[in-house]
Amino acid sequence: MDKKVYVIHENNEWTSPLFQRLEEMGVPYEDWHLSSGQINLAQEPPEGVFYNRMSASSHTRGHRFAPEYTAAVLAWLESWGRKVFNNSRALQLELSKVAQYSALKSFDIPVPRTAAAVGKQDIIRAASSFEGAFITKHNRAGKGLGVQLFQSENALASYVNGPSFEDSVDGITLIQEYIRSSEPYITRCEFVGGTFMYAVKVDTSDGFELCPADACQIGDTMCPVGEEPAPKFQILTDFSHPLIPKYEKFLRANGITFSGIEMIEDEWGNAFTYDVNTNTNYNPDAERKAEVYGMQEIARFLAAQLEMA
Repeated sequence: MDKKVYVIHENNEWTSPLFQRLEEMGVPYEDWHLSSGQINLAQEPPEGVFYNRMSASSHTRGHRFAPEYTAAVLAWLESWGRKVFNNSRALQLELSKVAQYSALKSFDIPVPRTAAAVGKQDIIRAASSFEGAFITKHNRAGKGLGVQLFQSENALASYVNGPSFEDSVDGITLIQEYIRSSEPYITRCEFVGGTFMYAVKVDTSDGFELCPADACQIGDTMCPVGEEPAPKFQILTDFSHPLIPKYEKFLRANGITFSGIEMIEDEWGNAFTYDVNTNTNYNPDAERKAEVYGMQEIARFLAAQLEMA
């Protein structure tokens, strides 16, 4: 059987731009949509290279156990010595912000002060140690799941004990210090092949659902009449930061080949890293303006790896 690139995922909208690039380059590939399936552990996997794009937010698309099944598939592939990009360790970090923050800290990468809690009363108790504003978020998240800003423990208690409370799919809620930035934006650093590609300035005025894919867009930021609307995503072609080399070391050590890492700076210019996305997407409008194309670079990388497999 001829070697192929196998793309592991659960969301067709996010993979179609990659498949288009692979087709343009004539790279043989196969779509492995793992919302369901079966594997024979004694059977040898096909030859080729495997790219894992499983998402922590799969349950929001009706694919509750796709990450667990993906973990089984990756264990099978790796036991047979197959080359997996964004491997089992990468999947572990994708599915747990607690795991992300613990791993980031070991590379001297600052993260916001965070507590993890299970159960409503412990969520409230965990917030008692925070001074000033804080946010909640889901441990297994993506799409800004569970992100809420609170000014006090009492406000959190009203939310947690009220009808609108939404628990994390893994039962773990994070309480995190609120990083107050001088401007409403975050920076997302994109990596292909474990190497920094570009940074994106992301406007957070409309909230925290920051996936740059076309399918996730909620429209550009509104502006006064007579002015052009500010783009939500703006690629920074000359971006540099002391954290970039640390990010690259972190990625290499944790089996992450492709990733978007998000940081925010406080009012004094201190940078805090708060999210690692191992199923990164790219904004086509921002890329056209900057004339850089993430999915094209991923396709080139996979094609080169397939040649060596």
